[in-house]
Amino acid sequence: MHQTADQREAGSLLRGERRRLVTRRRSSTLPHIMSAFKISRRLVALYVLGVLCLAPASGQDRKVRVGWCTGLKGIDAGKSAGFDYLELGTSEIAGLSDAEFDAAVARVKQVGLPVPVTNLFLPATLKVTGPQIDREQQTIYVRKAFDRLSRLGTEIVVFGSGGARRVPDGFPKADAFTQLVDFGRRIAPEAKARGITVAIEPLRREETNIINSAAEGLELVEAIGDPNFQLMIDFYHLASEQEDPAIVLRARDRIRHLHMANPQGRVFPVDWSEYNYAPFFANLRAIGYDKRISVEASTKDFPGEAPRAIALLRRAFER
Repeated sequence: MHQTADQREAGSLLRGERRRLVTRRRSSTLPHIMSAFKISRRLVALYVLGVLCLAPASGQDRKVRVGWCTGLKGIDAGKSAGFDYLELGTSEIAGLSDAEFDAAVARVKQVGLPVPVTNLFLPATLKVTGPQIDREQQTIYVRKAFDRLSRLGTEIVVFGSGGARRVPDGFPKADAFTQLVDFGRRIAPEAKARGITVAIEPLRREETNIINSAAEGLELVEAIGDPNFQLMIDFYHLASEQEDPAIVLRARDRIRHLHMANPQGRVFPVDWSEYNYAPFFANLRAIGYDKRISVEASTKDFPGEAPRAIALLRRAFER
C-alpha cells in the first residue's frame, strides 16, 4: 500500500519510541537479573557447603566403635567406662530361663548400651567336630541362641568356642575341617533369617587345635562360601601365633569384627609403646576398616584403664 510522507514519518517516530521503551526495560531489568544471579550463586555455594558438612565421612574419618567383652554382670560398668557397646556371651544368654532372659533384655534397654556383637558362641559340650557330633542338637541350640540374640539387636556372633570345635585325638583333621564347613553352611541361613552374621575366630593352639590362624580362618570362610559366615581377628591370638599382620590385607573383604588385648599378659591395652601395635593398625587403616573392636582382656584397675584403652584404640585408627 502506498504511504504518504507524513505517514512514513509517523511510522518512523513510532518505531523509534518502541526501541527506546524496550531498551529502557532491558536496562532496568538487567541489574535485577544480575543481583538475583549473584544471590543464587551464594545460595548454591552455601547449600553445597552444608551438604559436605552433613554428609557421612568416608574412610577412616568414620569412627570405629570400641566395645568390651563382658558378662551380663558387667553392663553397668561398661556404660560407666564410656564403651560404645557391649559384647556379651552367647552361651550365657542361651542358658537363661525365659524369665531371666526377659529381665536381661529389659536391663540392657534400661542401661542404653547396645549389644551388636556376642562371643562364646557354643558351650564346650556341644561338639562340632569328631565322631560324637549331633546335628539335631546343634540346630536346636543355634536357633534358640539366634532367636534371643535377635531380640537384643545383635548383628555379629563371634565363633570362637575352642572346646566345642577341638578335634578329638586320633580324628582326622581334614574330616574335622569338613565338619566345620558343614556346620557353617547349616547355620549361616539361620543367622541370615535373623539379621546375624557369624564370624569365625582363629584361636591360639593353647585353646584349640583347629583354625589357629587368620589365614586358616579365611580358608574356612571361603570354603563355606556364605555371606553370613565371615571372619574376625583377635590381635592377642594373632600375636600369640606370630602371624604376619599382613593377613589383614588379604582378608580385607571378610573381616567383620576385631578383638584386642595387650599380648603381654592379655591385659587392657593402654599405651602405644607397650607393644608393637603399629603394623596391625596400619593395615586396618589401609583397608578402611570402620566397624567395631572389642577389648577382651583382664585388668586390675578397670575404672582407670578402661577409659585409657578406649582412647588408645580410637587414636589407633586416626594415626
